[in-house]
Amino acid sequence: MNKIIALTILSLVIFTSCKKVNTSNTSGTSSIDNTIYKATTYFAYGFSFSKAGKVATTATPGPDIVLYVNNDTGTPRLTLQASNLNNSFSKVGDYADAASAETAFKNLLTVGSVLWTGQADPVRANQVWLYRTNDEQYVKIRIVSVINETRSSVAFGQITFEWVFQPDGTSTFPAK
Repeated sequence: MNKIIALTILSLVIFTSCKKVNTSNTSGTSSIDNTIYKATTYFAYGFSFSKAGKVATTATPGPDIVLYVNNDTGTPRLTLQASNLNNSFSKVGDYADAASAETAFKNLLTVGSVLWTGQADPVRANQVWLYRTNDEQYVKIRIVSVINETRSSVAFGQITFEWVFQPDGTSTFPAK
């Protein structure tokens, strides 16, 4: 009987001392590209900040941002487009190197008064952008690296970006 009581107490101590892991992710480093896939229809993967991951353009709700290779001037350039059809991007700045861009990104603590545009164009390494979701939530984005090349006669683009999502709708980002 004493063994049963001791095991019960031990079990209670173990289970009540476990902490719940918070699975909501509001920051990270991710990559997206412009690869087109075909299932029953054509689709690409964009990025959803609220889901903290890649989402197919055929999903409901779809991604917040999608990467395109724009070739309207004859020189391919990477652009980020918002799926919400609103002016959702504001460039904070272009920086000479990764260290300068990282410092600007870390020091960006509030959205402030900015001019919003329909797309991030062009997207280059060492840039910092703001993004505004359809629900008036804010994201800061640092472009870490880009690939803009031709693969098998097809324009290919890929970006790696660091991001911080402010899901509560305020215009202030958490300081780290």
